[in-house]
Amino acid sequence: MSRARIAVLVSGGGTNLQALLDAQQSGILYSGEIVLVVSNHENAYALERAAKAGVDTSIVTKKGCGSQAAFEDELARQLEHAHIDLVILAGFMSILTKSFTDRFPNRIINVHPSLIPSFCGEGFYGLRVHQAALDYGVKVTGATVHYVNEIPDGGKILAQKAVDILPEDTAETLQRRVMEQAEWILLPQVAEELCAAMSK
Repeated sequence: MSRARIAVLVSGGGTNLQALLDAQQSGILYSGEIVLVVSNHENAYALERAAKAGVDTSIVTKKGCGSQAAFEDELARQLEHAHIDLVILAGFMSILTKSFTDRFPNRIINVHPSLIPSFCGEGFYGLRVHQAALDYGVKVTGATVHYVNEIPDGGKILAQKAVDILPEDTAETLQRRVMEQAEWILLPQVAEELCAAMSK
């Protein structure tokens, strides 16, 4: 059985990338293999994580390409050149247009740190998501893995996992717990399910 080829798109520290690499190492993610990590920031620590794991890395920036269209064309070219089956956005801070997502239908997934449709869409990223949940006073939050289309956090939901909010939570403590209890568990699980279906 050939394993599905995975590319992970990153922008920052790469904690979700690390969760995927760890899942691959432990055998949770075994139907797919991470073969490429692409960052849209030159100094993203995620690139070091990938290099340590022996995964090929690449940097593609909008500034370097000159426009969103040229940026997406170069990104697509690299994914196609590497024969990528599944694209995983792991803290990738760039909204992709319809012309890009249409090239990879039902082959791009993202993890978002809330229970969509709550606290999602344009402007909801990082600590902002968790602060919004605290400000609103919800008692439960979590993470969602979904397909990616041109609408920020608007693609079909694939899996969700709930995390209780504690009275003493700050945005920082909540962010950490949502990552540990939801994002790092859900993302490898969904990736495995999709890769297993592709490998049949």
